[in-house]
Amino acid sequence: MHKKTAYIIVRMAIGLSMFGHGLVRIPKLEAFSNGIIKTFENSMLPEFLVIPFSYVLPFAELIFGLLLILGLFTRVAAIATSIVLLSLVFGSTLIESWGNITSQLIHIAFLVFVIQNIEENTYAIDNIIKQK
Repeated sequence: MHKKTAYIIVRMAIGLSMFGHGLVRIPKLEAFSNGIIKTFENSMLPEFLVIPFSYVLPFAELIFGLLLILGLFTRVAAIATSIVLLSLVFGSTLIESWGNITSQLIHIAFLVFVIQNIEENTYAIDNIIKQK
């Protein structure tokens, strides 16, 4: 029982974090995108890659966060979120934003826990779908 409780807490925490990131960025998407573009203007990452990523990121955070909260396609959502975060780690290294990497790695560690302990994912829509 304790493992299942721990699992839902971790899944919800990482899901809420990602969902919240997307939720607050989408209403100010243009300003968010412009900020990302400005942040990366002196990096080796070309602008033609930065611009679409800056527009997609908040939606990815919102969608994958919601899936984690609901426990819907949990494994896939956790892997997809990990890919998003790995791209953020890479971007942070390109602009030498070492402080951001700590938070990103902590998020990834929680996602590893979610993926590695998927059998504890009992409080989830995935289980309702599996039963039908």
